Amino acid sequence: MTPRPESSGSHPKGTAGEKIPEQPTAAQQKSAAKKTAVPKQAAAKKAAPAKATAKKAAAAKTTVGKTVAKKAATKKASAKKTPVAQPLAEKTAASRTTAAKKTAAKKTAAKTAVKKTAAEKATAVKATAAGTTATKAAAADVNVAGSPAAESTAKKAVTKKAAAKKTTAKKTTAKKPTAAKAPARKAAARKAPATKALPRKSTAGKAPAAQAASAQVVPPEMEVAASPALDAADRDRLLAGTHHDPHSVLGAHPVPGGIAFRAFRPYALSVTVVAGELRAELHDDGEGFFSGLLPLREIPAYRLIVEYEGTVLETEDAYRFLPTLGDLDLHLIGEGRHEELWTALGAHPMTHEGVTGTRFAVWAPNARGVRVAGTFNFWDGTGHVMRSLGSSGVWELFLPDIGEGELYKFEITRPDGSKTLRADPLARRTEVPPATSSVITSSAYEWGDAEWLARRADAPAHEAPFSVYEVHLASWRPGLTYRQLAEQLPGYVKNLGFTHVELMPVAEHPFGGSWGYQVTGFYAPTARLGTPDDFRYLVDRLHQAGIGVLMDWVPAHFPRDAWALAEFDGRPLYEHEDPLRAAHPDWGTLEFDFGRNEVRNFLVANAVYWCEEFHIDGLRVDAVASMLYLDYSREPGQWTPNEHGGRENLDAVAFLQEMNATVYRRVPGVVTIAEESTAWDGVTRATHHKGPSGFGGLGFGLKWNMGWMHDSLQYMSHEPVHRKYHHGEMTFSMVYAYSENYVLPISHDEVVHGKRSLVSKMPGDWWQQRAGVRAYLGFMWAHPGKQLLFMGQEFAQGAEWSEAHGPDWWLLDPGYGAEPDHRGVRDLVRDLNTVYRETPALWRLDTDPAGFEWIVGDAADDNVLAFLRLDPEGVPVLAVSNFAPVTRQDYRLGVPEDVPAWHEAVNTDAARYGGSDVTHPHPVKPEPLAWHGRPASIRLTLPPLATVWLRPA
Repeated sequence: MTPRPESSGSHPKGTAGEKIPEQPTAAQQKSAAKKTAVPKQAAAKKAAPAKATAKKAAAAKTTVGKTVAKKAATKKASAKKTPVAQPLAEKTAASRTTAAKKTAAKKTAAKTAVKKTAAEKATAVKATAAGTTATKAAAADVNVAGSPAAESTAKKAVTKKAAAKKTTAKKTTAKKPTAAKAPARKAAARKAPATKALPRKSTAGKAPAAQAASAQVVPPEMEVAASPALDAADRDRLLAGTHHDPHSVLGAHPVPGGIAFRAFRPYALSVTVVAGELRAELHDDGEGFFSGLLPLREIPAYRLIVEYEGTVLETEDAYRFLPTLGDLDLHLIGEGRHEELWTALGAHPMTHEGVTGTRFAVWAPNARGVRVAGTFNFWDGTGHVMRSLGSSGVWELFLPDIGEGELYKFEITRPDGSKTLRADPLARRTEVPPATSSVITSSAYEWGDAEWLARRADAPAHEAPFSVYEVHLASWRPGLTYRQLAEQLPGYVKNLGFTHVELMPVAEHPFGGSWGYQVTGFYAPTARLGTPDDFRYLVDRLHQAGIGVLMDWVPAHFPRDAWALAEFDGRPLYEHEDPLRAAHPDWGTLEFDFGRNEVRNFLVANAVYWCEEFHIDGLRVDAVASMLYLDYSREPGQWTPNEHGGRENLDAVAFLQEMNATVYRRVPGVVTIAEESTAWDGVTRATHHKGPSGFGGLGFGLKWNMGWMHDSLQYMSHEPVHRKYHHGEMTFSMVYAYSENYVLPISHDEVVHGKRSLVSKMPGDWWQQRAGVRAYLGFMWAHPGKQLLFMGQEFAQGAEWSEAHGPDWWLLDPGYGAEPDHRGVRDLVRDLNTVYRETPALWRLDTDPAGFEWIVGDAADDNVLAFLRLDPEGVPVLAVSNFAPVTRQDYRLGVPEDVPAWHEAVNTDAARYGGSDVTHPHPVKPEPLAWHGRPASIRLTLPPLATVWLRPA
């Protein structure tokens, strides 16, 4: 907790030498009220009935005068024992000696007098309650000492008290001069401007605690009152938005003379403190500041009534609450190890100290001040100043009565004094773009995917069937919301047999044309399609359909939007402070500073957040290569080597290792996938296993095989007559197939920006193009590794994908003449997935060389490739691809001798897929003729531009 500055007044528990007197009598309350000269009450007593009541009260005062004098003597005798009382004692040595000689009997008598006084007080209070209205106001309404006139009267009281000290020896006659000066004090009070007093409500039926709040009046023996108004320096800093600790000066604070109440309410006409039956209007100090000194012994539970032009608001005081973040939170944030950072920072509706509201917290260590602006204060954050929580760089404020649905941003005062309005980096909901505000939210979603989560970790991803349908949600069916997508997408993907969907970035982004790869709201699902709970509903429905959900995650960079992360608090914060390290050369964005604890924490916690809060089953990490190399897309002189003189970004390596280790530890069953296009050693190796490079592995579960994708698509784009010269492009992948755990990706990147769609990459006429796609997909599903196919390619869409209109679904309209051609390709994808999932040989040993054997890999002149896939028990699948547009009769292939017959499981040339229907309807039996180095062989008729799978019959 931030230490309390000296300007905030004395500590609530008191300092050395301070003494809190006992509860005063009714007469003493009235005497104290006169001494403070509160103008409001003085003005209220000008009426004749009030004067009559005052005379009765004076008579009561005379009755108890002797008792009060005895009590004062007893207190003075006790006070001389404290260090604070010694200077006074030295001046009145004779009195001190006399007091010290008092006997225990006299002390007992004094205590009895005190009890008697208390009893008389109770009687007086009852009598007052039954008496006139003016007497009631004097006993219950507490007026505020905050006006200039009141301060002047307080100064007069100081002079009187000093005079009284010089005549301590005549204490027994002290009441006489006081009584004589009473009319003078009354006259001074009348001259002061009156302060409004709200009518006091009846105490009937009130709880004892509420009644007690109005009786905590400070007795006349209390030290001289101090001015409650803020000093000029604090006022200026609050107005400028540069105050680091507003709670130390605003709210309620014990000060000499009682409790100082201070409020900063710009545009308010008046502010009134309400505590049980106590109601006191604060003095208007100008510029939105209100203050007052209430003669109370301790801070009560209170609320504020704030009057604006045309409305009155009753609310809690935001500056009466303790911080909502503890030392552990701040310690973990500083260390960069707060794995649930989203629970500490951001905006959270909550109940704090019994009051409902919203806690705001933001990390901005370079800021001179931070304020909250939003719809709840008409986007003027002047009166909602946040406090700095020590050296953590975190600013925090709890705002009562603020709840879900409100828009907000942080108004940050930069080091140079300028201001910037920023969206919350940890906002969990945002406005619909192009609007940029953050939205207060909390989740009440009840999940229904417990069965899915329970079995998700049964087998690691690289040893399980894993075929992925990549989707851009906003354009898959343009115009559909998350909940509408939940009614269509799960059924479609399940029908096609895919095990997972991969969602292109879901996190909020300002420009739709970036497809989500330039993120501004890392913790918020895009509001274009609905609320965060709507997105949860989509994930839930996919899980209930038996489909895993992967999500593209973008920790490599972020855009330069002035309302987002760029120079968030006036200086480089999330980005690297070195401009050469900060600027991403390809995309005009900024790279994260992976070496800074808090930034690394922001990203690691974000990965955990999506997996835990939205039940995401895996993260495909975008642009990993751009993170790993300091010289990525940079010319010599544009980058600085690391401490070892190399080009590796050691900070990024450490970040990726920590992210993977944390996610796998916290969320069993998830998988992380790297889009990494280089030969970096150990992308999918465990982080604690060092490789030849000396680095531990990055710890990913899978890696996109960008080499296979590039080589195989290049091979398929050649005319068949030229393919024999590029045969190695289809076989080279097996040289490194087991160096990592691979995914074979035909992603969105391969079907945009002039690269053409998958079917359009194929040479030849329309029939040959479709046949080429079918043969290629058959080869891809049989090749070691997992599969990924982008939406629209499953039905041979001819046009490039566009986020503006999505896939060409009209190609599947039965009224379209070429519909069977497109539907045939989609039916093939369904059958490939079905057979794939039923055949462990195609996925069980994906990362083990024992699961693959070449039959023929050098038949370049024939454009033929044939290989075996094996499961752990040795059960094989034979895959044969003919990438020539001719039928090859009686093509002999060597096979294992222990398989008595082979049955055709898939033939991409089947008529139902749109092929020429050169198939093998009957089992194929091997012959005892050695071929391709094997003791047995079979003869097949290879269909043109086709792939055939055969399994043991």
